[in-house]
Parts: sequence; C-alpha cells; structure tokens
Amino acid sequence: MQPFELFVGLRYTRAKRRNHFISFISLASMLGIALGIAALVTVMSVMNGFEREVRARILGVASHLQVLAFEGGLSDWRQVAADVSALPEVKAAAPFVAAQGLLSSGSQVRGVFVRGIVPELEEKVADFAQHLKAGKLEELQPGEFGIILGSDLARALRVQRGERVTLIAPQGQVTPAGLVPRLKQFRVTGIFNVGHYEYDSGLALVRMEDAQALYRLGEGVSGVRFKLANLFDAPRVGREAAKRVTAEAYVTDWTQQNANYFRAIQIEKRMMFIILTLIIAVAAFNLVSTLVMVVTDKLPDIAILRTLGASPASIMKIFMVQGTVVGLVGTILGAVLGVVLSLNIDVVVPAVERAFGFQILSREVYYISELPSELHWPDVWSVSGVALLLSFLATLYPSWRAARVNPAEALRYE
Repeated sequence: MQPFELFVGLRYTRAKRRNHFISFISLASMLGIALGIAALVTVMSVMNGFEREVRARILGVASHLQVLAFEGGLSDWRQVAADVSALPEVKAAAPFVAAQGLLSSGSQVRGVFVRGIVPELEEKVADFAQHLKAGKLEELQPGEFGIILGSDLARALRVQRGERVTLIAPQGQVTPAGLVPRLKQFRVTGIFNVGHYEYDSGLALVRMEDAQALYRLGEGVSGVRFKLANLFDAPRVGREAAKRVTAEAYVTDWTQQNANYFRAIQIEKRMMFIILTLIIAVAAFNLVSTLVMVVTDKLPDIAILRTLGASPASIMKIFMVQGTVVGLVGTILGAVLGVVLSLNIDVVVPAVERAFGFQILSREVYYISELPSELHWPDVWSVSGVALLLSFLATLYPSWRAARVNPAEALRYE
C-alpha cells in the first residue's frame, strides 16, 4: 500500500462528517468490537481460573496417580509402592483404605466416604494439613479411633472437635439375633475445609489401622496414592506404572477420575468463545453498514480522486484503511479493558455482589464460591486476531463498491 492511500484513508477517519449519524454508527461499531473483545477475554480468563481452582482443590484431596485393588484389598502394597516409586517422576506414595459408611450423632445421620490414612505419608501426597481448621493429622493414632471431618459434614452432624460420632459400616456381622451392622464410636480430632463442597460435606479421615480393623481388611489396603513432580505427566506415568505393577490391581490417574469435570469446562470454554465471537461479528456487520454510508457520503470525493488519476484499487485501499483503523482501535480498547477486568476480577465481582445483594457462585451448586480468573496471553492474542480479521473482512464489500463508482455519474448532480 502506497502512502497516498494510507494518508487519505487516515484523513477520512479523522475528518468530521456532514452526516453526524454516520459518525455515531462508526463509534457504535468501534465500541461494539471493544465490548465484545473485553467480554470474551474476561470470560475466557474466568474459565481458565475456574479450571485451575477446580483442579487444585480436587488434587489437594485426591491424588495424581492411584493403584487400586480389584477385590479383597491390596496386601502387598509396600512392594507396589516401591515399584512405582522407582519411576523418576514419582515424588511420594501413601497407602489408603477407601470405604463407605454412615455417621450418626444424636438424631443426625449422614452418608460418608471414609478414607483410612497414614498421616505422615498422607501429608506428602495431599494438602489436608494446610486446610485443617482444627486439630492435626498426627492426632490420628492407631487404636484411638479418631476421625477428621469436613467442615460441612461436621456442621450437618452438629459436632465439634472432641465430641463423639458413631461410624456404621455397611458390612454386617452374623449374630444369633441375625445380621447386625458393625459400628464403632470415633472421637472428632479435627475439621478440614478444602473449599470443595463434595469433599467438605462427605469425606471423613480416620487412621488406616482403625479402618482396616472396622472393615476387616487385615493388613490389606484399598490402594496406594502417588504424587508426581508434574501432574500433567500423569497419563504417561500411569502407563509406565501399569507395566511395573504385578499385583491384582489397576492404575488410574486424575485425568480419568475427574474427566467429566474438565471435559465439561473445555466444552463450555469453546462454546463461550463461539457465542461471544458473535458479538464481535455483529459489531463487524455494523462496520459494513457504516462504510457503505461513508462511501455514499463520499461519492463526489471518490469521483474527484478518480479524475485525478487514482485507480479503482487505490480507492478500495483508502476505504479498507478507514474500516481497518476503526476495527484496530476497537480491538485495542477491548483488549486493554478485558485484560484490566481479568486481572481485577477479585475486586469487581465482590463490588457487584454488594451493589445488587446476591452471590454469583453458591457453594452448594458450584465447586467454588469465589469467581477466579487466570489471564492467558495467547487467548488475548487469538481473540484480538479474530476481531481484526472480522474487521478487515467487513471492509471488503464497501471498499469494492467504492472502487466501482463511475466518476461521471457521481459528479452529474454536483
């Protein structure tokens, strides 16, 4: 493009128009592109933050990799732990007992997932210690039948630290009076809150030896949990671990255990990208109408330029410059606004909640109660690139019409 077309195109962009309605439509197109980009960048950042928070909170309680027994428990878990821990990517291992039961306190009864742990090993593969509101993992001692409850579970049972609850195992024992469920009193030694409703309301931690005794597993465990140096290596490390495990067990990783959560987030992210891109597309269509009106308004100028020797291609480039500048300014404004909102979402959202008196995320419905945000610059570049492309495409038809203007016809009534 020669300086001539660029100069005239920029001159038309800055010039005051006789028809103020055209200026208004041009401004509306620019603001529409900016708002569309800002909304898309902010929403994608929130989706990234949501995925990060869910992953962090799930993996703070779950594990990167697990070796699970098929039936009857894993008796040689020490050998399994040693074999898998030999992989360089594995940082720590911890055995566990997983079972279900009923917890009762007074008239309150709740179904729970019971996890028997070894505190000193569990701290290496999970983040329970930093989420404890009361007590310590080390207080779970063999034979003392202590239990640590999620905060919502403790609230539902109306118990506090030091009080007692009754754990009822579903496997019964045969007595002369018939089949009687096994039950045992536990003392609440701690309460945790990981910020994940599913765990806070339905998980109870006990000592592994106590769980083995209650559920009659002997020396067996339900499986072994492993922590990796890089959680995203879990599928590959899992395949390597499966080759080393000779016991009657199978290997699973966090991407398999929680696949539906993260697949749903990715699908939602793609759909939001498509839906919000339509906002930018609508603004680009407004740009088409703006340029069509500008071409109509500038017919005499186009005719004069043609008579002075400007080629149809030059005329086309002039109006392409004008439309592209509008799209570029709108893109820059939208990208800046989107980045600012994404980086300050923790301030904006509470202000909106206070102003309108409602909570955007309820912990009973969603996995987290605060709106997170994680800005990914590739998202900003891709959104801005799409906006610029749509803005450029919107200039083609009006510019083509301008290039086809007949100078004699345009100047006939001037």
